[in-house]
Amino acid sequence: MKKIILVLVAVLYVGTISAKKVKFAVDMTGITLPLGSTGVHIMGDFQTISGTGSDFVPYMITQEGITDIYSIIVDIPAFAKYEYKFLSSLQTYDAEFVPIESRVGYNFNDNRWIYLDSLANDTTYFGAVRFGGNAPAGLTLVRYLVDMQNAGSVSTNGVHVGGNFQGWNSSKNILYNFDASTVYEVITYVTNGTYEYKYYNGNTSGDIETISGACTVNGNRQINVTTDIVLDALCYSYCTDCANALGIASHSTNQSSILSPNPAENYANINFADGENVTEVIIVDQLGRQVKNYDNVNSTSLQIETNDMQSGIYFVSVFGKNSLVLESLKLIVK
Repeated sequence: MKKIILVLVAVLYVGTISAKKVKFAVDMTGITLPLGSTGVHIMGDFQTISGTGSDFVPYMITQEGITDIYSIIVDIPAFAKYEYKFLSSLQTYDAEFVPIESRVGYNFNDNRWIYLDSLANDTTYFGAVRFGGNAPAGLTLVRYLVDMQNAGSVSTNGVHVGGNFQGWNSSKNILYNFDASTVYEVITYVTNGTYEYKYYNGNTSGDIETISGACTVNGNRQINVTTDIVLDALCYSYCTDCANALGIASHSTNQSSILSPNPAENYANINFADGENVTEVIIVDQLGRQVKNYDNVNSTSLQIETNDMQSGIYFVSVFGKNSLVLESLKLIVK
């Protein structure tokens, strides 16, 4: 009997330390529910674990009084990313169209997302985002991105952003990296205005980056917020992307590699100007996310398959021995 009691206590304890209450809310102001709608719903990948049905099966949420706000509070494990969408009915075809700035954004994924990093006893609440919008009413979205590939090892306490938009708190806004890339990001909501900020490789004030150059004001990064914005994925401690950041070894040739066809539809070929030294080719999108990686390149040319890539502009980095950046090219996909 004593063994059974001990096991039950252990299970309850583990459940307690891993769970966190989160409030998801949507503002339906100005939205007319479709004919026959039974109410506003949510669907996401947290449902099975929270007991609100199967993942991505619409689940009805509650109207807050006579307001246009609908919400639900769930109990889900912390230290995880969650994806979701709101719907104006039970039918999946009535799901909101999530703006690009708020999307997961890679591999055609158009869900909203959050990263839950707190075990505090309060309920985490990100605000009632407007249906089909980027932010709660009266606020503007800012999506911070930083590339940590030149920062050495990334702290086990995570990468954070702090600034005068949140009291220079080094542990409040943790960044998440999708698909094991070197780019970390987080979505915040602020009122329009000018803000200074910095990134932290960790979660204490001593982990703050040191930065100088054209992008700095008072030794900090600065942004003027007038509309929803996704920031460039600049290099940690630098004012430019990591491929061009001071301190990254690079090598240039007298000739440029030839990338064609460009724009590309199904494929593009690179004929390397310095083919005998090329070891790797990495392709990233405009948000700095890696979409393709060709390692162990041992040829004077390479064919890039583009038929599975979304239309847009991509950046192709050609690497040589010892991770030297030989060349950076722009690729346009139809």
